[in-house]
Amino acid sequence: MSHDEQPAPESAGGDPSATLRTAAHDMFDADVASRGLGIELVGVADGTAQARMRVTPAMLNGHAIAHGGFVFLLADTAFALACNSRGPVTVAAGGEITFVRPAHAGDLLVARATERTRYGRSGIYDVTVTRDDEVVAEFRGRSRSLPPAD
Repeated sequence: MSHDEQPAPESAGGDPSATLRTAAHDMFDADVASRGLGIELVGVADGTAQARMRVTPAMLNGHAIAHGGFVFLLADTAFALACNSRGPVTVAAGGEITFVRPAHAGDLLVARATERTRYGRSGIYDVTVTRDDEVVAEFRGRSRSLPPAD
């Protein structure tokens, strides 16, 4: 079993050694932007996800620290994975980020997304981006599930 797949629940009649792929896995497989920047899916479960990214020299701004856009993209990717973890197809309705401390070339950033609430077709998710045990950024995303296709 790869590190980003979850064991199939026995209560669902599945073999416990089997793996369960989610809509989030399929979405990430098709996410050329995130994967092209080296973002990796670490894990996904109902309403949660974890992704990571190594900061490269090409991601640095004029102050020799990670450009905030790359940190936002990592947080947004974890957010997207969490809100698509159980379907239906869900997109971002908005997001904001607070940068707590800088990241530098070589840093491994980890984004952990958690669902806070879902109501109707909308949801709110929090993402914490860390380097080791230090918080680099806090992100809050608002999601909207798309209506079923006709």
